Amino acid sequence: MVGITSFGGYIPRYRLNRFNIFSAMGWFNPVTIAVAQGEKAVANYDEDSLSMAVGAGLDALTAIDRSKIDGVYLASTTLPYKERSCAAIAATAMDLRTDVRVADFGESIKGGTTAVLAGIDAVKGGEVENLMVLASDFRMGKMGSMVEQFYGDGAGCLVLGKDNVVAEFKGSYSVSYDFVDHFRGDGKPFDRTWEERWIRDEGYTKFIPEAVSGLLKKTGTKAEDVARIVYPCYFGRDHKTIGAKLGFKPEAIHDNMHAVCGDTGTAHPLVMMVSALQDAKPGDKIIMASFGTGCDALLFEVTDNIKKTSGIGGIKAALANKAELAPYEKYAVFRNIIPMELGIRGEDSAFTALSTLWRKRKAVLALVGTKCTACNTPQFPPQRVCVNPDCGAIDQMEDYRFSDKDATIFSYTGDMLSFSFDPPQVYGIIRFKGGGRLWTDFTDCKLEDISVGQNAKLSFRRKYYDDKRGIHGYFWKVVPVK
Repeated sequence: MVGITSFGGYIPRYRLNRFNIFSAMGWFNPVTIAVAQGEKAVANYDEDSLSMAVGAGLDALTAIDRSKIDGVYLASTTLPYKERSCAAIAATAMDLRTDVRVADFGESIKGGTTAVLAGIDAVKGGEVENLMVLASDFRMGKMGSMVEQFYGDGAGCLVLGKDNVVAEFKGSYSVSYDFVDHFRGDGKPFDRTWEERWIRDEGYTKFIPEAVSGLLKKTGTKAEDVARIVYPCYFGRDHKTIGAKLGFKPEAIHDNMHAVCGDTGTAHPLVMMVSALQDAKPGDKIIMASFGTGCDALLFEVTDNIKKTSGIGGIKAALANKAELAPYEKYAVFRNIIPMELGIRGEDSAFTALSTLWRKRKAVLALVGTKCTACNTPQFPPQRVCVNPDCGAIDQMEDYRFSDKDATIFSYTGDMLSFSFDPPQVYGIIRFKGGGRLWTDFTDCKLEDISVGQNAKLSFRRKYYDDKRGIHGYFWKVVPVK
């Protein structure tokens, strides 16, 4: 049996009310009021497609031992590097084994389902036992455009394997066309989008029905027997019409999630699939379909093992954990759409010693410290000499991962002199349960919401971007838990 063995999701904490977008830019394009309802998920200034993918992967690891992961496929059209494996960075951040296969999938928002199909083939072929597929995007629409309203940020994760399968893979059907609904040239920050009616009438309403119909015929499945079908389409009325014309019951057509997070691009089929799995029952048949240069349609059947995934936060928990991002100009600054006076401190960019990063990669990217085998004292950064004054053992250390440990806030401060895109800059010390302390930045919080003794968790974030050299620096930040 091959199928999904675990799953996870990540939606950024911030939400941007679409009417706020219209209030700021509606003077230029009044027609955007037609889609200015609900809210879209917006990545924080220290988040990107890589950090969100890691967040989704870590969520999935709550239901599967990370030592069992044999590979990581990462799909996105907005990866931070053109020539550096982002899947390898994600695998390092999640502290996976070094003998894992990694691959990046890009250039199409259909890449998420393409990566899933490639992962299924790898598992079927016996090359890997469990393969993690991550899909993540944070695309930008030009100010005042329709897609600025449509696009949201997020990530999804499906772990594929043969043991303890929660949703068995039953078959797939794909169609491929060089249909240009939108594109983004190399080095361009914004998509160039074709006319909406063309995308709707010649794209969504033709490719998705063709692929799903082919899947139903190939697997001998009737539409009325499918408990849930997920597919992207940010045109709300047409989204429902596609499913209805295919014969699916209204309650089986998964909401397009436009109102709660927006279309998350490459990630969206997986984001919707994770959402559907969180409500699934044993025996449910679920179809996951994508859109972009054609369509992939995949059929899964839920097993009794779905009952063992209650610890996964998934898309439900991510959507519930939200805060409003206002005003619109703050979003524009986060996205570097409008220039901002950074000041002398903000313009300073430290040189990244890549050789040092290589030597300390587990500490920097995976937050792995050491634990003294003589006295069991955890310590970060990694040490050769035990910091315990009653011990002092030398070279008696083993690796100790802090990123998944519970912690509480020991001290904190808000600094208006240090540069931050979201002042004040908040940083402090957290104390890990079981031992060890860490001094680092705080994120996804307001100063007035923090208190000493408060529970906290770690989140993989972009620490800085060196635009002179094109280097994205990552580390772990503290997220206070309400």
